Amino acid sequence: MNITGFITSAILLTLMPGPDILFVIAQSVNNGKKHGITFASGLCTGLIFHIAAVTLGLSAIIAASTTAFSILKLAGAAYLLTLGIKSFMAIKNAKGFETGQKIERTKLISLYKRGILMNILNPKVIIFFLAFFPQFIDKSDNPAPQMLLLGALFIVQAFCIFSAVACIADKLTQRLMHNSKFAKGMAIAESIIYCIIGISIVFT
Repeated sequence: MNITGFITSAILLTLMPGPDILFVIAQSVNNGKKHGITFASGLCTGLIFHIAAVTLGLSAIIAASTTAFSILKLAGAAYLLTLGIKSFMAIKNAKGFETGQKIERTKLISLYKRGILMNILNPKVIIFFLAFFPQFIDKSDNPAPQMLLLGALFIVQAFCIFSAVACIADKLTQRLMHNSKFAKGMAIAESIIYCIIGISIVFT
């Protein structure tokens, strides 16, 4: 089992611009590093589902079933679009941007659950794990324990990177967020990201 090659590849892939890291950045910029790290925790918890599914062979069944894959894809897209629309409506109805008051933040537990659901309902993760993990296992040995180990390593490195990104994003934009126009623009950007990713899932 090529653990060094796996970790190196996993880190590079996690650092690439994608939905997960964009969501972590958006939460950190808009609400602070605590929210970004909480959201990252939810995303990484959701990975447990995919790792278990890959290990048990469920991911291959879902990927091979047009109906099952389509249902998961549409559910994920609908969830993200709903979040995007709700986020935009909350911004539209909020007066805090103009008055300089703090806008009510999403509760941490709700944000954590959101991260879990977003990851579980993303069919691209299934395809990614099915293609990525087998490249690093020893085919002469039992693949299940190897999959679980690689999955645990992937979760740890992802959480560390997402947490670091959350802290950096928060630090770099703390002063800018005191500007009401910038704060509102970033909040709108977050809602747009939800919608864009939701639409992109439909065409997976």
